[in-house]
Amino acid sequence: MYFSPWAPVDIPKCNILSYLFPSGTTPSEQPIWTDVNDTSNSLSPAQMLSLIKRFAMGLDKLGIAQQQAILVFTPNHLYVPLVYLATTGSKRFFTGANPGYTAQELAHQMRAVDAAVVLVHDTLLATGIAAAKQAKIPLKRLFVFSDTPGPQTQDQTLPDWRSILASSVESASWQWDPLNGELALQTVAVINFSSGTTGLPKGVCISHYSLVANSTQAIFNYYQGTPYSPENRGAERWLAFLPLYHAYSQLFTINIACKLLIPVYIMPRFSFEDFIRHIQQFMITAIQAVPPVLVMMTKRAETSKYDISSLKYILCGAAPLSSELQNEVMSRFNLVVSQAFGMSETTCAAVMTPGMTKDQSGSIGNLLPNTEACLLDEDGKELSGDGQPGELCLRGPQMMLRYWRNESATQQTITADGWMKTGDVAVTKGGKWWIVDRKKELIKGLQVAPAELEAVLLENEDVADAAVVGITIHDEELPRAYVVLQNSARGRTTARDVQDFVAQKVSKHKRLVGGVKFIDEVPKLASGKIVRKVLKEWAKTDAKELEHTVKARL
Repeated sequence: MYFSPWAPVDIPKCNILSYLFPSGTTPSEQPIWTDVNDTSNSLSPAQMLSLIKRFAMGLDKLGIAQQQAILVFTPNHLYVPLVYLATTGSKRFFTGANPGYTAQELAHQMRAVDAAVVLVHDTLLATGIAAAKQAKIPLKRLFVFSDTPGPQTQDQTLPDWRSILASSVESASWQWDPLNGELALQTVAVINFSSGTTGLPKGVCISHYSLVANSTQAIFNYYQGTPYSPENRGAERWLAFLPLYHAYSQLFTINIACKLLIPVYIMPRFSFEDFIRHIQQFMITAIQAVPPVLVMMTKRAETSKYDISSLKYILCGAAPLSSELQNEVMSRFNLVVSQAFGMSETTCAAVMTPGMTKDQSGSIGNLLPNTEACLLDEDGKELSGDGQPGELCLRGPQMMLRYWRNESATQQTITADGWMKTGDVAVTKGGKWWIVDRKKELIKGLQVAPAELEAVLLENEDVADAAVVGITIHDEELPRAYVVLQNSARGRTTARDVQDFVAQKVSKHKRLVGGVKFIDEVPKLASGKIVRKVLKEWAKTDAKELEHTVKARL
């Protein structure tokens, strides 16, 4: 067993709102969340708290019971943090859906959580309404969720989300349940959906205690135990371009930013040149990123058009980052790139590089405070001693409660003594950790399950069999299909035909950008299971040929 190098930190057992807005304190009037496209559109903690009370009481008046789900289907905007905090703080579940989802994908999530309220951005109404009909969710549960006032569409059948808000006067007396003690450990706050390696995405149940724990752990790690203040650390400014439906952005740009009063500039969606321009415009000091963003920073010409010298720190997670790329970014831009490891099942983070440490080894860092780990061999036996690769298992206050309504998946992931199996193969040396392989097949940075794409491919009448694997090109892992064609389709159906077929049925990030290759037979065991190790070897070989022709994209 391995322990964090840090002494345990005190983690309050309370409602996330009690952690962010402690009793006896006055919320700040300084803007924390600001719209990059309209800086007059901002929210301070004081304004946020008032709106939290109004929205929470509005849900009460609608008759939405506690521990029911509020689903948000929108690009990033200023009021996503509001709905997140009001929903969780009032003991309901927040669940965010990828705005790139098709109606079929969204309907699955709506059905899974039995959404009591669905907030749909005005640009996504057609998909939202179609999904609600598929999921048999009454349209009266849908509200238009834009960040600009007034009607946003000619379709006036859906009310604006602001109609939920109670008045400031009547909501002034609204109070949240403090969830002291064990209640904080058992009350679900968020259900983030994590793609599994088989089947459909699973809902990950995160408690209030885990939200507070992971915020506390990450803050300690970033500042290495020194209490943050603009005076002793220099004023920070963050850029929120990662999606707020995802745990990574929720932890940092909602919870930690609110706790530390760090200004966050919210981008509706990622566009590389806008991203670089906003770093210059707002003198951004730190970002939370994923590897493809770092690839773009080093390879795209737009980077040189802007002054990004204000940027001093990049936290990189969600997928593996090579030490070569990490060191190139640090050297070229004179900043620190820190790696971290986590997953939806660990709230967000479990292993992080401490603070402004300039680590050049490609390590993901150290176990966070209050976090334990063990490594298991292929037979499930615990390994001891440095340098031996094994499946990383974690235990700590940030671990999920369970998968939503999926007892079998929960039992497969969490052991009887509380260890959570990550499915990733890791190695440790001298207290530092590295991810060296992936036991599970998930195409990770994009959260794509091969089994889901294989099922779509098999809907094509020209396809006899298919297998999907991630192919790494320019440090980004992309979906690639190995396809066996029906005899009647050979010589007629092209790889582009197969890519186009899939593109019509899935959201953008699941498309077969890594290409399609025709093969004679999918390698399988006698049991019928695909031998993915063989696919990975094929992909490694193919990647060398494709490296120069396929552009990495976010």
